[in-house]
Amino acid sequence: MKNIYILLKDKISLIGIFFLLTIINSYSQVVLNANGPGNTYELITSVLAPGNGTGAVEAPDETPDGSHQVFGRHIAEVFDADLNKYVFEFYSHSALDNDVATLSSDRQRVEIKTYAASPDNLKGTLGENIIYKWMFKLPLGFQPSTNFTHIHQIKAVDGDDSSPLFTLTPRKGTPNKLELVYVANASTSSVKLSIVDLSLFEGNWVEAEEKINVGSTGTYSITLKKHSDGAVLMSYSNANIATIRPDNTFIRPKWGIYRSLVDVIDLRDEAVRFSDFSIQEVPSLATNSIVINSNSFFIPNPVSDKIYFSETMMQNRDSICIFDVTGKMVINQEIASNSMDVSFLKSGIYFAYFIKNGKTIQQYKIVKQ
Repeated sequence: MKNIYILLKDKISLIGIFFLLTIINSYSQVVLNANGPGNTYELITSVLAPGNGTGAVEAPDETPDGSHQVFGRHIAEVFDADLNKYVFEFYSHSALDNDVATLSSDRQRVEIKTYAASPDNLKGTLGENIIYKWMFKLPLGFQPSTNFTHIHQIKAVDGDDSSPLFTLTPRKGTPNKLELVYVANASTSSVKLSIVDLSLFEGNWVEAEEKINVGSTGTYSITLKKHSDGAVLMSYSNANIATIRPDNTFIRPKWGIYRSLVDVIDLRDEAVRFSDFSIQEVPSLATNSIVINSNSFFIPNPVSDKIYFSETMMQNRDSICIFDVTGKMVINQEIASNSMDVSFLKSGIYFAYFIKNGKTIQQYKIVKQ
């Protein structure tokens, strides 16, 4: 994640400054990339669920009767000439790959995921802001099922979790389509939020960016762009949509091939490529990187007992809340003037939250010396 920097003018003396503001490091970005053949499952798990075996990978590496042992692992790292680097390749076989997760013969999956054993920063909980990024390439002539062929899911966990919240689903038709499908809860039908021609994606590397504010009235957006020229192939956003259900504990992503075998005649063996997976928690979806000049807060002179706000700060932030290390709120006031009295605070560490329209837009650690 890009840091927030405080730039202090060279000639300003630092002696006597009461506050040093830096971004809280609780926000993080986790990246998964291929690094060459071998130990692929171990690499995936080390990023998505470190220390927990191979639970981050769901793949039919061996059928119950042992007949599929000859193929082995269903995710490999291969060199891609277009990107000039190693990428992940997911293999799905129409005849032999039953679903190992449910032992069902009517579906199959080769997917990677975060799940309960993953670190907290890889699971989306109520109120969090998350940005998912990845790249994928469907092969030319990709054959989806008429029922479902998911290549990405946002799944809810615990409680009402039988259906994904959001999926990217290629579907057989005339012509074949790529659909963004949403299911609010178990009592509602699926809704197709966006539908585009699947041929736009075949044989092309596509950059995906998905932004989610987790909540009953959360926000959701996704953009799919052609890597070669930046052309937008699909774009959808909604500022008032349920992105978690009332009894869910968290949400999580899945990537790969999860498809129905009901109409197996429609299918063929497929190899879908993925790369550049990223999961990032951010303080705000409006921006995850900002540079603040020193005079946004201070120092023409060293600060003694006040924080000074620039006109820009006053226009773009409604209020400020400050908490001590025990979680006790010590300041909660509107930003109505160009300064705020902090002389009564004891020396120590505090956490400041800048608020705009009821939402936290920036979060800082404050050290009072």
